[in-house]
Amino acid sequence: MANNHSQQKKNTKLLYIERAQVTLDSLYKHYSIKSSPLLRENFPFDEKYVAGYLATDKVSVQNPNSYLWPYSGTFSAVNSLLGASRQEKYIKTLDEKVFPGLDEYFDPKREPNAYASNINSLPTSDRFYDDNIWIGIDFTDCFLMTGNREYLAKATRIWKFIESGMDDQLGGGIYWCEQKKQSKNTCSNAPGAVYALKLFQATKDSSYLRQGKHLYEWTKKNLQDSTDHLYFDNISLEGRIEKTKYAYNSGQMLQAASLLYEITKEKEYRSEAETIAASCYRYFFTDFVGLEGEHFRLLKKGNTWFSAVMLRGFLELYKINRSRIYINTFRQNMDYAWKHTREANGLFNTDWSGQERDGSKWLLTQAAMVEMYGRLAGVGSAR
Repeated sequence: MANNHSQQKKNTKLLYIERAQVTLDSLYKHYSIKSSPLLRENFPFDEKYVAGYLATDKVSVQNPNSYLWPYSGTFSAVNSLLGASRQEKYIKTLDEKVFPGLDEYFDPKREPNAYASNINSLPTSDRFYDDNIWIGIDFTDCFLMTGNREYLAKATRIWKFIESGMDDQLGGGIYWCEQKKQSKNTCSNAPGAVYALKLFQATKDSSYLRQGKHLYEWTKKNLQDSTDHLYFDNISLEGRIEKTKYAYNSGQMLQAASLLYEITKEKEYRSEAETIAASCYRYFFTDFVGLEGEHFRLLKKGNTWFSAVMLRGFLELYKINRSRIYINTFRQNMDYAWKHTREANGLFNTDWSGQERDGSKWLLTQAAMVEMYGRLAGVGSAR
């Protein structure tokens, strides 16, 4: 029986690595720019596309390449495959595909140095703290997987930029955008806590643990909905709360709570993590019956990358309690998506039920699918 389970787990791991790799291949096939390490933001390419997630609605230049946020998703995607497989070829993919493009966004002129939202050969663009946090987390993960101190050096350099986005307004916390310090958002503070805690794991420097705890507690105090323990989007400097709830925000607080328990063994953090996880399961999933009569909890339609980041939180909790309910639900979703939301060109739609098709497919959606298959490969099959 044990041997059968071991073989099943191995087979599931290999299947998910294969699906992640096939999706990554489709991503590079459809989004690459000839003779450039950069990527398009959408497929098919639309030169009139205007990104709706920046700090301003005004776009002064035509943008043939992706902005930083969607591009950085490829870093997380390849990292997930490196983590699942530990194969040298994914370090090569980082070196030859991901990092050359990422370097185009690095801004060496403004101090502290960090990554800008657009490439440095175009007019100066805004720098977002959350964009840089995601990249910093990935560099830290790279170091934890490989021991290569060059990755750690980049992670600690980015952290200096993140620290520059903290002040005493609202009692602490990190702003969203360097150029428009109007709000402090869960999307910079929750992953900021995760980032600091991972840096503590990488360096054993207690200052990172202290900052991680502070960011976690600040976000909980200012942005948690006490009725369901999920997280609102942001708080303005005037104290107005924008109450939209996104999967990645609560997912990052779930991951931060789980990391705090792993590090401190204080039971309150485990309890908080389990409470957030249960609420995420109720709020971001819905009961669903598939085309072949299968019953499971389906991820509600939304930003696919937000779901991928929420999965990081569930996986961190799984390390603690070994409960597979959430992991198995994600596996059911990913198996269904492979059959019903993936098109002949290898790209995915955002409606997980398979009923709606997207005319334009976003780079970050495809990177998120790679990441989720890669991360789930690391935990194998159900038992």
